[in-house]
Amino acid sequence: MARSTTYLELSQEGGGAHKFYEVIVDGTVVSVRYGRIGADGQTTVSSFATEEKARAAAAKKVGEKVRKGYAPAVQGARAARPVTRRQVASAPSTARSTAPVLWRFRTGSAAFGIHIAEDRCWVGNQAGDVYTLSHGGEVLAHYGLPDGVKCLVADDFWIYAGCDDGTVYDLSSKVPFGAYAVAPDVDIYWLDIHEGVLQVSDANGGLTVIDHEDEHQWSRKSAGGHAWMVRTDARAVYHGHQKGVTAYAPDGTGESWHTATKGGVLFGWQEDDAVYAGTSHNLVQKLSKADGAMLATYRCDASVYSCATAPGGAYVFAGDCASSVYCFDAAGNRLWKLGTGSGSALSMQYLDGRLYMVTTDGSLVCVDVSDVAVTAAQQGTVPVARDVKSAAALPTYTPVQSVTALATVTAAPAGGIVVECVQQGSRLRVQVVSEGYESGWNVQFPRGMREAGARYVVDSLHASTGGFYRVRGEIRRLL
Repeated sequence: MARSTTYLELSQEGGGAHKFYEVIVDGTVVSVRYGRIGADGQTTVSSFATEEKARAAAAKKVGEKVRKGYAPAVQGARAARPVTRRQVASAPSTARSTAPVLWRFRTGSAAFGIHIAEDRCWVGNQAGDVYTLSHGGEVLAHYGLPDGVKCLVADDFWIYAGCDDGTVYDLSSKVPFGAYAVAPDVDIYWLDIHEGVLQVSDANGGLTVIDHEDEHQWSRKSAGGHAWMVRTDARAVYHGHQKGVTAYAPDGTGESWHTATKGGVLFGWQEDDAVYAGTSHNLVQKLSKADGAMLATYRCDASVYSCATAPGGAYVFAGDCASSVYCFDAAGNRLWKLGTGSGSALSMQYLDGRLYMVTTDGSLVCVDVSDVAVTAAQQGTVPVARDVKSAAALPTYTPVQSVTALATVTAAPAGGIVVECVQQGSRLRVQVVSEGYESGWNVQFPRGMREAGARYVVDSLHASTGGFYRVRGEIRRLL
């Protein structure tokens, strides 16, 4: 039986792609391996009745990739995408917790990504695992992404995971898909998204902005490196790095203000009128969004890895490199300090009297920070933390990578909205076919699923203030 291998790569300095695609035909078996250049990637294997059918299927797969811009390459000739793993020191996670920890879920790898929604908790780790849990600690779903998760961010209904492969995945529907591709020379540190516009801060202290069409808009290089913070709203983009925090106009036309912080910025949070920067000099510093003025300082006993606030900044929380968590009042007075027993918090978020943290040992930790629970903890009484286990039969949802992998329908179901991919010059755009929508507006749509002339059915569309539609729910191919 003849064996043949076809190896392709797609690497565009401006477009963000940095991927490989390998097809091996071994008799009647076709193996496909794909992923980020320099990584092992993922492999799928299919068997066919005859060698002829196997070769035909392989040729079809290769043809699809070539039409998308992939080209033959020599494996190993192109350098892998730069990836920086955050090097952190932390107190041992075996230390006894002095904080009122209600439950913890061990993901199996160091975790940066967290988002706490009204209905569930999200956690993503460096192995590419994203889990959702109820607020009570029940594991609800598991997503398997191709590379490590740097952060999880929300933009209204939509949830995104920024990964080391340079792809930002939309996790808002049952099956995830790539929504944005970050240029291969940008080593992602943190992300934020506002009204479909993506902001990326990176290892070199840079800031990159990508619009809803997954197209580069503007970029800036800050005065300092290691930009761990980016937050954004309608007024500005707030970029934290080794030299402080810099605010830029949303369209990139200029710098609004810059404020030097005491120590490099290691994390950032925002409220309506202020941003909070956790620094390497043991501080959380509160800055005015209007002009960058220093409004308050919250002093910890070690470098601050993460911070968060209760609504309106009524309370300020911080996690340090010694696995301690702090609470301050709005004015900067320390109210308490307790040990987590689960490593240092790399990200955190507060909701309804609970503080949720993801830590250096890969745990999602839920802490009761109500006055009653904290008072009891300060007196030496803490609850027995429940270790959450994932169900063995929990399915894993992996990304849809191409239009051919989409579920199909032969007719639009009741309530479904039909959209179509159209060629506009050198670009593929998606527009609404169903009646009742703005005909001149485009639809934010995954670039990997765009095929000229193809029609799709989506569950619903939501209008953005930027003059485009965003998909909510499942995407299916209309045959």
